[in-house]
Amino acid sequence: MTRHKLGFWILTALVVGNMVGSGIFMLPRSLSEAASPAGVILAWLATGLGVLMLALVFGSLAVRKPELSGGPQIYAKELFREGSHGSRLAGFMSTWGYWVGNIAGFVAVITTFASYLSTFFPVLTSDKVWVDTGILTLKAGNVLTFIVCSLLLWGTHAICMKGMNGAGRLNFIATATKVVGFALFIIIALFAFQKSNIGPFLAPRTNDNGETLSLLSQVNAAAVGTLWAFIGVESAMVFAARARRKQDIRRATIAGLLISIVLYVGISILTMGLLTQDQLMASQNPLVDGITAVVGPIGGKLLAALGLISLLGSTIGWVLLSAEVPFQAAKLGVFLPSFSKENGKGMPKTSLWISNAVGQVLLLSTISGSISAAFDFIIYIATLAYLVPYLIASLYHIKLIWTGETFTARKERVTEGMIAGLAALYSLWVIIAGTADLKTFLLGIVLIVSGILFYPLLFKKGKVRGTSN
Repeated sequence: MTRHKLGFWILTALVVGNMVGSGIFMLPRSLSEAASPAGVILAWLATGLGVLMLALVFGSLAVRKPELSGGPQIYAKELFREGSHGSRLAGFMSTWGYWVGNIAGFVAVITTFASYLSTFFPVLTSDKVWVDTGILTLKAGNVLTFIVCSLLLWGTHAICMKGMNGAGRLNFIATATKVVGFALFIIIALFAFQKSNIGPFLAPRTNDNGETLSLLSQVNAAAVGTLWAFIGVESAMVFAARARRKQDIRRATIAGLLISIVLYVGISILTMGLLTQDQLMASQNPLVDGITAVVGPIGGKLLAALGLISLLGSTIGWVLLSAEVPFQAAKLGVFLPSFSKENGKGMPKTSLWISNAVGQVLLLSTISGSISAAFDFIIYIATLAYLVPYLIASLYHIKLIWTGETFTARKERVTEGMIAGLAALYSLWVIIAGTADLKTFLLGIVLIVSGILFYPLLFKKGKVRGTSN
C-alpha cells in the first residue's frame, strides 16, 4: 500500500534519529569513566570503521535479498536448511534477543529524556525520601522520573498507532532540528575548547578491583559504549518492506551513518575540552554542563530544550523499530503469529502493545537508582543483544559470497568478501570485549536464552508459517 511507503529522507531520518539519541547526551561521561582521552579516540576510530563495514553489509543484503526484511537478525534462519527446525529456531531466538535489545534501547532514550527535563524541573533529581520500608526506598525524584517516562512512552504509543507516515514525519522534523542544533554546538565548542581540561592524554583508569587498565583494555572497555552510539544504523534495513525504493535503503544507511559519525565524534571529543575529566565523570547532563560552562545558564537551557526535541524524535523512531522487528519476523513465520496483526493504519498493533508493555516494566529501573546508573546498565545489556544479529548478518553475507548467490562478477565477490569479513571480525571483537565482565555476559545470555520459554507458542494450533523465501 503506497500510503505506508517511506522515501529516502524519512529513512535517513530514522537512521540518524535512532543513532543520535540517548548516546550523544550521556556517552561523554560513560566514555570518560571507561578510558583515557587516548583510549576514547582509538575506540571511536575502531568503532567507526567496524560500523561502516556493517552498514555496507546491511545495504548490500537489503538490495540482494529484498524479500528478507525486518532487521539483521532475520538472516539467522537462512544459515540453516530452508524449512528445517534449526531454521525456525535460529530465526526465533535471534529475533527475540534483537527485539528485547530494541526495547532496552528505547527505554534508554526515554530515561535520558527525563535526565534533560530535570534541567527545567530540578525536582526530578530530588533526594527527598517519600517511602522507606527498609527494603525499598522511594525518593521523590525517582518516582516523578518514572511517571514522566511512562507518560512519554504511552504518548509515543498513541502517535505510532495512528500510522507510519505521520510518525515518520514527526521523527524527520525532530531529527532535522537536532542535526542543526548539534552542528552549532560543535562550532561553539571548537572555539571554547580548552586543551588543559583533557588532562593527561594517557591518563590511567582502574577496574572494579582497583587494577590499572592498559591502553588496550581501556579501548576494549570503551568499545561497547561507542558501539551503542551506532546502534540503529540498521534502521532503514528494518523498514525495508515499507521503503518506496530498495536502493534508498543502502543510500539512507550510508548517509545516516556519515552524518552520525560527524556529530558523535565531534561532540564526544570536544566535550572533553569543555569540562575537566572529574567534572565530566560526575555529570548527569554532560552536554548541558559543558555548554553552560562556556555561555552560561541560558545556553545550557537551550541545549537541554534541543535535547528534549531530539529525544522525542528518537523515542518515536525506537518504538517504531521495536514493533517492526517481531512484526516482520512473524510474517516470515519465525516469530509468534499474533505479532503479525495490523490495525486499520497498517501498524503492528499487537507488537506495539506488547513491546511497550515490556518497556514499561524496564522503566522500573528508574525508581530505585540514578538515571545515569540505569542508562549504563541498559546500554551494556542491550548492546550485547545487538551484537549477535550483527554477526549473523555478516556471516550470512559471507555465505552468499561463498556460494555466489546473487553475484555475477568475481571482483565484486572479492570486494564484498573483505567487507563482510571485517564486519564479522569487528562484531566478534566487541562481543569478546563486552563479555569480559562475567555479570554482563550472564545477563546478556539470560536475555537471549529466555526466549526459549516462548518458542513452543510458535507452533500453537499449527499457525506457524513456512520459512521459504
